[in-house]
Amino acid sequence: MGKPLALLIMGPTAAGKTDLAVALAQRLNGEIVSVDSGQVYRGMDIGTAKPSREIRARIPHHLIDILDPSQSYSAGRFRSDALALIEAIARRGRLPILVGGTMLYFHALLRGIAPMPEADPEVRERINAEASRHGWAALHRRLAAVDPQAAARIHPNDPQRIQRALEVYQLTGKPLSAWWRTTTGELSFRPVKVVLAPQDRAQLHRRIECRFHGMLEAGLIAEVEALYRRGDLHPDLPAIRSVGYRQVWAWLAGEYDYATMIEKAIVATRRLAKRQLTWLRREQDALWLEPGGDVAQRVIAALRDAG
Repeated sequence: MGKPLALLIMGPTAAGKTDLAVALAQRLNGEIVSVDSGQVYRGMDIGTAKPSREIRARIPHHLIDILDPSQSYSAGRFRSDALALIEAIARRGRLPILVGGTMLYFHALLRGIAPMPEADPEVRERINAEASRHGWAALHRRLAAVDPQAAARIHPNDPQRIQRALEVYQLTGKPLSAWWRTTTGELSFRPVKVVLAPQDRAQLHRRIECRFHGMLEAGLIAEVEALYRRGDLHPDLPAIRSVGYRQVWAWLAGEYDYATMIEKAIVATRRLAKRQLTWLRREQDALWLEPGGDVAQRVIAALRDAG
């Protein structure tokens, strides 16, 4: 028996990936695996655009609501979980459909991941303390001095990955980029890659703005407020650093007014989409599709050709 097919639906935020995945799962007897670093967290539904409970009751979904927001999830753990799920779904005679916008997870899945050291709470605390004193931009400059390749790939406004890169260097004396080059692992499945992305950047920006306003109307403030009032969460956690949550949290903390919060959240989401598109341009063998029309039919044709 040959390797099973797996459909990978990638794209920038607000491109319509979830709707496409649901439509395909219904037509192709599929199960959906979330590739989203925010959807793993319980209590974070609106701001991560989780599929509704009704949809999840109708179509099996995986890697949603598996952690508390106080916990961390890594690309390495995602790869291990996703590979096991692809195998199990295929064994059931169904199509694994992996959908989301966390490009680091797709990269880890497709290209393997180096056996890097586990997180060290003491080292992370020291790095966070330095960031509080000097700012993450200063730590990004420090990263550029010891690992220019990693610094070029990590945005100065991405504290989670700056922290990890410096942590790995401090623990091992070896740059993160050197660990990237040691990745191994032959895939146990045949990927069919689809990128759903509007060619018109202005159209994507409009979709992002409309979606964030829709999240506010759906109760995003109350959702973040429930997390804020727990008392055991803080803005340096990966869950709370998620786009949208970070800005609402800061507004609740009195850092700026409501209108500024909305503006900052929309700008941050646009920047996220730009970073996602930068990653996606490396996927030369993917089928690029414009949202709208019967994109599902084109994906089905691509699967038929691959099958």
